This record gives sequence, C-alpha cells and structure tokens, in this order.
Amino acid sequence: MATDIQPYNDSPDFEKRDFGKRDFAKEEAYMRAKKKLEKLVGFYWHLAVYIIVNAFIIILITVNSHQSFFSFGTWATAFFWGIGLLFHFLGVFGPGFMFGKDWEERKIKEFMDRDRSNWE
Repeated sequence: MATDIQPYNDSPDFEKRDFGKRDFAKEEAYMRAKKKLEKLVGFYWHLAVYIIVNAFIIILITVNSHQSFFSFGTWATAFFWGIGLLFHFLGVFGPGFMFGKDWEERKIKEFMDRDRSNWE
C-alpha cells in the first residue's frame, strides 16, 4: 500500500545528517521544558479562573443572601477550591518550592556555625 506521507525534512542534506546522542538529548530537554511550561500555564489559568469565579460568587452571596460577609458559607467555595489550587501549585512547582534543593544543607551549616561560635 503506497502512501504520500513523507518523513519530516528540516534540511536539504537530511539523509547525510548525523543523528547523535546530542540531538536526542536536545530534543528530550526541549520536550521536558515544553511540558513544564504547559503545566505552568495551566496553573496560571487555574489561578485566574479561581480569582474571577470566587470573586463573583462571594459578591453574589453577599448581595443576595442574609448571610454575613464573614460567615463560612460565603467563603466555603473559595476555601475548598483553594485546597485544590494548593495541590495544583505543589504539582507544578513541587514540594521543595519554598525550601529549595539545598535548603537542608544551608540550615545544617548555619546551625553548625552558630554552635561553633557559641563554643569558641
């Protein structure tokens, strides 16, 4: 069965091109970066929708009900959705976002330096 599908050709000398490990590593790094960017954009859209929808809901409840502005019912949607947004944040930025990769090492060094200065 013959098809008209041609392989992707990005240069005139495509057949002569050397496909070494470096090309695949660059492609893999690009795909990882693109996936991270898609996750980041998804989180920012989630955050924007969260702010807009919850502002609308809070205003609507405040204006149309007899509940106090500070009652739990007014803020329930924002609270529970905020928990989901927190997990989305942790999924995108990772749990080490606040402390960083070398946070523990820096803190250990800081405590050791402090103890050393106390004993000298």
